Amino acid sequence: MKNEDLLNSKHLIGEENQEYSLRPKKLEEFIGQEKVKQNLKVFIEAAKMRKEPLDHCLFYSPPGLGKTTLSHILANELGVGIKITSGPVLTKPGDLAAMVTAELSDGDILFIDEIHRLNTSVEEALYPVMEDFTFFVNTGKGPGATTLKIPTPRITIVGATTRSGLLTGPLRDRFSIMINLGFYEKNEIEKVIKRSANILKIKFEEEGIKEIASCSRGTPRIANRLLRRVRDFAQVKGNGIIDKDIAIEALKALGIDSQGLDHLDREFLTSIAQRFDGGPVGIENLAVALSQETDTLTDAVEPYLIKAGFLQRTPRGRILTEKAYSHLKIKKNNKQEKLF
Repeated sequence: MKNEDLLNSKHLIGEENQEYSLRPKKLEEFIGQEKVKQNLKVFIEAAKMRKEPLDHCLFYSPPGLGKTTLSHILANELGVGIKITSGPVLTKPGDLAAMVTAELSDGDILFIDEIHRLNTSVEEALYPVMEDFTFFVNTGKGPGATTLKIPTPRITIVGATTRSGLLTGPLRDRFSIMINLGFYEKNEIEKVIKRSANILKIKFEEEGIKEIASCSRGTPRIANRLLRRVRDFAQVKGNGIIDKDIAIEALKALGIDSQGLDHLDREFLTSIAQRFDGGPVGIENLAVALSQETDTLTDAVEPYLIKAGFLQRTPRGRILTEKAYSHLKIKKNNKQEKLF
């Protein structure tokens, strides 16, 4: 399915449709990540000049910072098709073979989200596709087994991961372009929210946008989600315009504080302070205490808490900072005092 067909797909309804409509389609529309955009522009132009597929790309960052959006932008800028899949979906080499040989053409992009979760056999089958544009199929078993060599289109593999450390060395080394997306500055998030508000035809005041931006954790996906929820409050409890007062009321009702922390974030920090004496504490113990998966905590909770200065990750475990105690209004006990 081509990019332009996605928006009209019957599978994209409601907020999924809105989410896609908010995604930039070109590099010049993409807000933030200036160094990344500059480099990608060079790589794209060079590939066009040589009339070759773009080299394989790996995007790694916490969730919601633009990995999927950039993959679509690459396809649009190159004028090629894109196929979207994810690591857990590709359970056996045959799944990859069907996709590569039947659904893609020369120059197209195969985007693999959560690529760190690829099955080992699928990952090994992917190597010759990335290096030689060839897929090997084993037929039969034992002495009579043979290997068929099937040529594949000259495609670009674009991988995305929130946990680059879990990628195997051989897979990581096959990506020529590796890009780390960082959190966005507040002024960049404000631009993202204003752009989305204009697309969705939402009326707003500058102060209302600033309130949403300050609680968006430097993440466009969260910013757009909060914008839609604040819009609901503006329509039901206000005059349809997002101003400072309605933004504050909506964010408070959603359980989001002035630092952008939600209920799970505060529970995470409070648990370390009160159950584990401020740390150090291992992530497994925290997961059990909070009844959460460790991946949820490491991928969705910790990155922003560390970036915002509420948490330190040490070899011995997680430790709260002075800023966390101050924000939570929790007094340290004697053991915790000795850690600082």
